[in-house]
Amino acid sequence: MATETRRARATPMSPDQRRAAIIDATLPLLRQHGFDVSTRQIAEAAGIAEGTIFRVFDDKESLLRQVVEAAVDPGETERRLAAVGTDLPLADRLLVVAEILHERLTSVFQLMAAIGFRRPPGDDGRQVTPRHAGITAIVEDLLEPDRDRLRFPPSEVARRLRILSFAGFHPLINDHEPMTPAEVVDLLLHGVSLEAGDPSP
Repeated sequence: MATETRRARATPMSPDQRRAAIIDATLPLLRQHGFDVSTRQIAEAAGIAEGTIFRVFDDKESLLRQVVEAAVDPGETERRLAAVGTDLPLADRLLVVAEILHERLTSVFQLMAAIGFRRPPGDDGRQVTPRHAGITAIVEDLLEPDRDRLRFPPSEVARRLRILSFAGFHPLINDHEPMTPAEVVDLLLHGVSLEAGDPSP
């Protein structure tokens, strides 16, 4: 009797899982093609039929909007920052923070350039958005153990780090000569004066 070999079926995805998988597959294409990316390209990247996209998204515009929202969502950055902890010396701790901010900001800047946006959705540049506020609050907590060694409260140091990082990492602000995370931290802690004291351990 011949033995019939059957291919095992992949576990079906829930609508939320399918939506997340399509968003993940679309993001690199959005960076490459901007809003001109086609649903055919998206379907091929996600390994699905083109029609499957519209089972979980109302239309292409809805999909692309959710991809942008996912890309600028601060959740992963906040988790990484919270994991830094306070065991490292101040300068080393700030360097890790600056490296995480560098990765996030560079990624967001590249996406905004690809889709022709000057700012992430919901950010009018006139106030601290909830997206910024969460990250700043975590950095403030990371600075709290060294409060007595800082000229300014941790909240102000965290704010200045965010401002320096944005300016130092944004190509249109730094004349396409970006600062490194180490340079941002050095400027924050030591300034530019030869007489400035060194607050690092």
